[in-house]
Amino acid sequence: MFDAFKDFLRNLSGEPTGRLGGEDDPLIAASALLFHVAEADGTLTRSETDALRDVLIHDYGLAPWRAEEVRRAGREADAEAVDLFRFTHVLLRHWSAEERLQFVERLWEIVFADGDVHELEDNVVWRVAELLGVSSRDRMLAKREAQNKVRTPQHG
Repeated sequence: MFDAFKDFLRNLSGEPTGRLGGEDDPLIAASALLFHVAEADGTLTRSETDALRDVLIHDYGLAPWRAEEVRRAGREADAEAVDLFRFTHVLLRHWSAEERLQFVERLWEIVFADGDVHELEDNVVWRVAELLGVSSRDRMLAKREAQNKVRTPQHG
């Protein structure tokens, strides 16, 4: 308990805590799924890595150093995982239906980041969306929304 309090104080000061939330951390689960989609076609491009980092920073409000920690932890978790359920189960417990739908849109943004939609990436997003309880209709609407964002980059 004292360690948790010290971590809280370190977070307030911007100091790294040296550990992340573990297997039940929705950000690590999300990062692992984002990596899984990015690497589904066998190639992880710089644009996909940058898009993943941007999601962690802008959508989840992480400082760049913390986003890097979460990114690394997510990549390690994905490498160790035997299936996607481990991660989707965490998101189902922690996120609302709307948050899960927004996350599916972020998955599509990662897919579109390198300008090439591979059938394996498409399949992974479909499987993740199904496991998250996102309907096929909503998944396709999220795909269209993400594709429109890539075609017309947001400035801000």
